[in-house]
Amino acid sequence: MESFVNRETELSQLRDCYTSDEAEMVVIFGRRRLGKTQLVQHSLADRDDTVVYQATETTPQIQLDEFVGVASESFPGITQIKQDWEALLGYLGDQDGIVVLDEFPYLIDADESLPSVIQRLWDQRFQHTTGTLILVGSSISMMEEATLLGNSPLYGRFTEKLDLRPLDFTAAQAFVPDNYSPEERIYTWSIFGGVPYYLDGIELDHDLGTVLTDEVLSQRGYLHNEPEYVLRTELTNPNRYFAILTAIAAGKTSSNEIAQAVGIDGKQISTYTQKLERLRLIEREVPLTEEKSKSRRGRYRILDPLFRFWFRFVYGNEDRYERLGKDAYEAVIKPELADFVSPEFEILCQEALPHLYPDKTFLDIGRWWYKNHEVDAVGFTTDGTMVVGECKFTTAPLDYSALASLETHAEEIRWSPNTSETVTTEYALFTRNGATQSVRETVAKREGVQLFTLDDVIRRSCTE
Repeated sequence: MESFVNRETELSQLRDCYTSDEAEMVVIFGRRRLGKTQLVQHSLADRDDTVVYQATETTPQIQLDEFVGVASESFPGITQIKQDWEALLGYLGDQDGIVVLDEFPYLIDADESLPSVIQRLWDQRFQHTTGTLILVGSSISMMEEATLLGNSPLYGRFTEKLDLRPLDFTAAQAFVPDNYSPEERIYTWSIFGGVPYYLDGIELDHDLGTVLTDEVLSQRGYLHNEPEYVLRTELTNPNRYFAILTAIAAGKTSSNEIAQAVGIDGKQISTYTQKLERLRLIEREVPLTEEKSKSRRGRYRILDPLFRFWFRFVYGNEDRYERLGKDAYEAVIKPELADFVSPEFEILCQEALPHLYPDKTFLDIGRWWYKNHEVDAVGFTTDGTMVVGECKFTTAPLDYSALASLETHAEEIRWSPNTSETVTTEYALFTRNGATQSVRETVAKREGVQLFTLDDVIRRSCTE
């Protein structure tokens, strides 16, 4: 079993369902590799009133046979029950059992009537027991269609919904060796993100170049084909989606830029981007001062760092890396890695603002841009303070031009706080490799300007 980290909230929710005096129907969904199965197994430790069935892509009869075989280990009497889902699940409900149908979409593929069968069973029988039925699935679109959307058979019947997301930076540090420097931690996070399957399966004890070469660049690597595998399990015709993700990874972030890069009509691009958004593979950002539904200045970004890395460096370049072998990292990846990491570093700086300014309550945090003006980190607070940040993940020290530029860009931000007070602007300078003497002198003399190191950004995460 994979290492189990965090998820305390979800564990508590599940265990409350198991001890409830009423019937519970729980839906657990989220993209692949996030540890949904491990979460359920962990929550059921030391219980003997459970049936955990992991479905496979096979025929309906084989699925029923396999389910009965698994269930009979805890409930031998089930072998005497008629072999159909309604009778079997009804019997287990009568026994107040906990039933887990993992990879529920495979069961629907084999028998599309199953959600309606469970609806009838729940309405007429199961909900009058104290049993628990847990439906787990990695196909977000199919789980939505079967359980979450208004026209789905099970809509409104589940009593608990767990939407599993990647681990945050804090939780992901449990997989990182203790001797990692702040810089190494940021590199690791910016490439592998918070997916337990990735972090638990790679050998992080080696240097970054070796890890990337062995685990991602090599055709025999643990994660070499991972993004392709995930996409092909979710999408019937993935080629155009591959092209869109490649364009976004290359810096084409607006709808028009993506459409031009891919070669499709601009009016059609939303069909594809909306699908990728539903699958949690991309998101559309807008400037912090604007509403997402109304803004025309949206930019798309790939949510999963490994997918960003793969589509920027790996996809279409496999033969090149095979030729370069052990030299691939130094020749191709290393020169561009700091630039690749910068967007993730900016997000970490944004997330750190409430911890670095503990005396302030932040209403909104994000990025802001307009024409040629852009601010990496912006936070609006309840006391009318606007914190603006410049994030430099470069080998050179941060110089005074960074502060001057930040001041110029910040002047263009139009924000009206809900208080009668005027806006007070404070400046946060985030740097990978220190700052020049002029910057340090300014920070020492001038109120409202602070300088933060990588250690400042991640310390709150490693000690929380």
